Amino acid sequence: METIFNYFETIPSHHRALIILGGLTLFWIIEGIMPLIGFKYKKWKHAIPNIFFTITTILVNMPLAFLFLKASDWAVANKFGIINWLPEMPLWLYALSGLLLLDGIGAYLPHIIEHKVKPLWMVHLVHHSDHYVDTTTANRHHPLESLIRYVFTLFGIIMVGSPIALVLLYQALSVAATQFNHANIKLPKRVDDWISYIIVSPDMHKVHHHYKLPYTDSNYGNIFSVWDRLFGTYMKLDTNKIIYGVDVFPDEKENSNIVDLLKQPFQKYRKPTSVDENLD
Repeated sequence: METIFNYFETIPSHHRALIILGGLTLFWIIEGIMPLIGFKYKKWKHAIPNIFFTITTILVNMPLAFLFLKASDWAVANKFGIINWLPEMPLWLYALSGLLLLDGIGAYLPHIIEHKVKPLWMVHLVHHSDHYVDTTTANRHHPLESLIRYVFTLFGIIMVGSPIALVLLYQALSVAATQFNHANIKLPKRVDDWISYIIVSPDMHKVHHHYKLPYTDSNYGNIFSVWDRLFGTYMKLDTNKIIYGVDVFPDEKENSNIVDLLKQPFQKYRKPTSVDENLD
């Protein structure tokens, strides 16, 4: 564990880029071998806007990364944050506790807020308006959302009191986990179910991308599934019944065009509808 900490404390930027590219490549290949849904789409064409938003996410985060370091160093130096108030523990338990807390405060909580606050939902809509959820959807975030998520992550670092090595380890795991749980892959049902008791599995997260409430407002987890199970936001839905996208923004052409997606947060808010149990 100490070796891992030392590595992530000084992880080179190109290694972080390789993690993103490596994950995309791996799950892209697996999707082709064992797809959950046999999409009738041009995979590369679909990927273009999603990769564009992956690049904008990187461009937003890179120049601001020094604030993560500053916040982390300040919290550790001043023994501020939940993890610094806990009793002394083995390094592996310290790391696991920090990762869980970063996931809960820096990802799960902000995700709920994005769904409940109308202006933030309109920004987050870019992520949900993908009609063909696959591994490239993982980082499909409007630049404004990348900035909003950055602020929430910064808040999480301070509240948790996480050292920078743990922050960067969490980010690497987060990238891999989201690429995995968005991937259009079919796992044996029992395997997926067992995985979902620990981390967010592909079938679990696909429920979150169903086009209607209440499923859209469920399964908010990023890496760990414990937060959804603990706070009652966990839901199940047969993957055969899942329809991707957002019911009140159904235009597939607009939802796959970069210019329209950049303008999407500034559209007029439309109230989501709920599932008619007789039809869904």
